[in-house]
Amino acid sequence: MNEKIQSVLNSLPHKPGIYLMKDDQGTIIYVGKAISLFNRVRSYFQESTDLSPKNRSMVAKIADIEFLVVNNEVEALVLESNYIKQYRPKYNVLLRDDKNYPYIKVSLTEDFPRVYRVRSFQHDGNRYFGPYTNSGAVDATLDLLNKLFAFRTCRYDASNWAPPHNGEPPANWKPKLLARPCTQYYIHRCIAPCVAYATREEYDAIIKQVILFLEGKHDEVLKTLQGQMEKAAEDLNFEEAARVRDRIKAVERILEKQRIINTEGQDDQDVVAMASGDDETCALVFFFRSGKLVGREYFILQGTRDSSPGEILTSFLQQFYESSPHIPAEIIAEVEPDDRAVLQNWLKEKRKDLATGGSAVTINVPRRGDKVRLIEMVKQNAQEILEQQRIKWLSDSQKTQLALEELQEALNLVAPPQRIECYDISNTQGTNSVGAMAVFEGGRPKSSEYRRFKIKTVQGQNDVASHQEVLRRRFRRAVAGTAAQDIPDESTITDETADSEQAASQFEHDWTMPDLIIMDGGKGQLNAAMEVMQELHLEIPVVGVAKEEGLHTKSTTQEVIFTPGSPEPILLPRTSQGLYLVQRIRDEAHRFGITYHRKVRSDRTFKSALDEIPGIGPKRKQVLMKHFGSVRAISAASVEDLAALEGMTRDAAEKVKEYIGRIGS
Repeated sequence: MNEKIQSVLNSLPHKPGIYLMKDDQGTIIYVGKAISLFNRVRSYFQESTDLSPKNRSMVAKIADIEFLVVNNEVEALVLESNYIKQYRPKYNVLLRDDKNYPYIKVSLTEDFPRVYRVRSFQHDGNRYFGPYTNSGAVDATLDLLNKLFAFRTCRYDASNWAPPHNGEPPANWKPKLLARPCTQYYIHRCIAPCVAYATREEYDAIIKQVILFLEGKHDEVLKTLQGQMEKAAEDLNFEEAARVRDRIKAVERILEKQRIINTEGQDDQDVVAMASGDDETCALVFFFRSGKLVGREYFILQGTRDSSPGEILTSFLQQFYESSPHIPAEIIAEVEPDDRAVLQNWLKEKRKDLATGGSAVTINVPRRGDKVRLIEMVKQNAQEILEQQRIKWLSDSQKTQLALEELQEALNLVAPPQRIECYDISNTQGTNSVGAMAVFEGGRPKSSEYRRFKIKTVQGQNDVASHQEVLRRRFRRAVAGTAAQDIPDESTITDETADSEQAASQFEHDWTMPDLIIMDGGKGQLNAAMEVMQELHLEIPVVGVAKEEGLHTKSTTQEVIFTPGSPEPILLPRTSQGLYLVQRIRDEAHRFGITYHRKVRSDRTFKSALDEIPGIGPKRKQVLMKHFGSVRAISAASVEDLAALEGMTRDAAEKVKEYIGRIGS
């Protein structure tokens, strides 16, 4: 600890505030809040404190600390949110690209308000709805609104189309109208206030319906539309009544979708759940208004690897509701956020400022009942979204090409590695050990060439030796030619659906040599792989991928890459596309291996003594087990009883008795 930091620690007050951790370049790397700055900041530097790997890494980079004192915890939370949003520190959990989320704006401060998309939310007297993570969803919503409600989409200054809202118009005032309405009027998507076909009051009534619709109060919209239809019919304006009828049907279709999922609460509710990946988390919010689901949005948070669920949720709630134009009365959360009471007080004040009808805000963590099932549904959707984001990344050719180029530079390869093979070993305390090979070509998975290996020559838990067996069986054919006796059986190299003869032929002729081999493990696995490469006289780049601290422990911070002959591993930046690709390949190999391992383990666990008897196939086994119920009951039966069963013969019955008797002895 340097003298500058020690002097700051000595001067810390016992007051609430925020603290700014800076590196030797003066860059803010972390912003935190505290009830007592003295206790919180000093806790990072006490030897007795059990810091997370992320905090240990952060503390090692701290060169200076600044702090700001405030009056209470809520002020500290607000100030912390502002600093995080402004400086986006490396070690804080951050919403990805939060500043770019679009909103729908209803410009109430304009004459004849418009409804359109904007990229920021401001307290300016207008109504905002969002944020939305998908610009396409915003455009689709605006198009639906304009089909349901005939508001203007033009950008004209409408201040001269009607007298002022309040007071008498100036002397000699005359409206300045357009010469003719635009096409929107003729396709019934605007009531044309620009040519005085509609009064200000009629137009304002439409905007009121738009706001009710965006608030999720569709029942009120429906009631108003039904009144308009009845009035049009009474006036014998059947064409207008038919148009309103079509709008009613459109709203009813939306209501039918919402009735699929609803809650019993009458207040507004947001339901929040999360799903975490390597170093990012998907936070998904379902919006309920008056008990009906009116929408959902997801957000990706970065830098969450070593953060607790409570810390992640706290960061999300801060950053999401800081820029949200609506605060619900209740937030139903998957886990309890850190500083729940402070968050509730902060949300209460924001809700007052937004004038959303009431002030109390509660954050509830349900333990039983319908709300728990609701949380489970939201969490499942969050997991699906996270997987879709992974697939979307893999399908982005620009990102995958950049990832390959980053790997080429980091590993000093002659060209971007077009074919990458990753190997992983899976077992349970040394039993049922299997190997897996995942293949990526052009930065994308090529699942048709994934391969599985039953470990045959290694006893017990020895991942290093198991890796060597797999590599020898994979590459020996490439250097010595394929001998019939060397080709593994069906269960060794392919999925259950593959034909062993076709698989052998593909193994012999179609496999190309990889441009890069990735071993799941550290220096031990890397050195073992290099021994096999030297033994087979192959010059293929090989690297090992392990964790930065503790290797295969859960208290890790980031993957590191070991290369032959280098004592220090390569540490790619957390935002590196190359690192992201390596993680995906490693995860695929692990997933493929663990799935096969579970199948092998299950097959052996439920294997019957009947499987070893010659002449007793699946059908006879099924008949025997269905009739007798257990191997013990079969052993007690006579040969005549066994032979009398459908599909059995006396010879087969005698073999059963002989074999089971031998097992029993």
